[in-house]
Amino acid sequence: MLKKYIKIKPIVTTLFLVATLLFSQALNAQPKGKDYKLACVGFYNLENLFDTIDEDGVRDTEFTPTGEKKWTSIKYQKKLGQMSKVISQIGDEYIKGGPYLLGVSEIENKTVLEDLIKMPALEKSNYGIVHYNSPDRRGIDVGLLYRKDFFKVTHSRSVHFTVPDEINPYDDEFRSRDQLCVSGLLNGDPIHIIVNHWPSRRGGEKRSAPLRNAAADVTRSIIDSIRQDDKNAKIIVMGDLNDDPTNNSVTKHLHAKGKKKKLKEGDLYNPMVQKYKKGNGTTAYRDAWSLFDQLMLSQSLLGKDYSTYKLWKTKICKKKFLITKKGKYKGYPKRTFNFDKFQNGYSDHFPVYLFLIKEK
Repeated sequence: MLKKYIKIKPIVTTLFLVATLLFSQALNAQPKGKDYKLACVGFYNLENLFDTIDEDGVRDTEFTPTGEKKWTSIKYQKKLGQMSKVISQIGDEYIKGGPYLLGVSEIENKTVLEDLIKMPALEKSNYGIVHYNSPDRRGIDVGLLYRKDFFKVTHSRSVHFTVPDEINPYDDEFRSRDQLCVSGLLNGDPIHIIVNHWPSRRGGEKRSAPLRNAAADVTRSIIDSIRQDDKNAKIIVMGDLNDDPTNNSVTKHLHAKGKKKKLKEGDLYNPMVQKYKKGNGTTAYRDAWSLFDQLMLSQSLLGKDYSTYKLWKTKICKKKFLITKKGKYKGYPKRTFNFDKFQNGYSDHFPVYLFLIKEK
């Protein structure tokens, strides 16, 4: 046993030294010579965060005690606990308690967000909520959580999304999520956040593409209206776009690009492009990864003038507990349900987040 220990010990020591060096390099990756202040901004599709009440006029019956999901108060509380656990750990390699700003989607109403931020994992983070009801037939909305100690809301609005009948591929009247625009001060820096959940690929990617193109046009109009008042406005667009970073809705309609050198005036920088091209994704279907969850920035958040916030790095949150360990869906995000079978998971999407940095 002693001989085995002597052989193994140098390997363990080497691995420890390598890990220590990598961590040290990460900490020292910030610009040299000054102290810096970090801010974490993220987005997370919470995958059907419904309460247990059957609301009139909304297709939420499956998420009730008598519905297909047998959605009881016990399961609801477990879901809240799991979501709060994830949120509290997004960006925790540098910032504890959760992102300063977190866009969310697939939430039924403001009540579920109020219940969420009261969970033990988040109650000390002092989160506030911006939320408006959307006309989506399933009753799901988008929202923004913000830590009151770091962000002050100055204005918010919900922008209605409609599409002309001629590009609507569905027979019934189309309804989707409105887009949320929140303006405020992030540690004193003016910033605008646009939270999206674009139409799904129901009916096929090609058939439904015009809807996402139209949604991108709405987002683009919000950006342009902000820039009319301030062409140097700091803007972050986030959301579950149901399209990848290379789809036309993102590249041609939203004007978001993955290479800083190719940006034209008014274009967005999309740091998710390179991640997608390297095979990374946030959600999986039939053994293929998609990167639907994206964060994009106006050019005023780029560069090396750190007197105000600038982009430092962008990441996909793939903590081990979020990943399915075995079975048919091994490697996929561990979701709440496997069809109608409750498995006490998290979401079918991984969260995404970025760090902004400025001089103290």
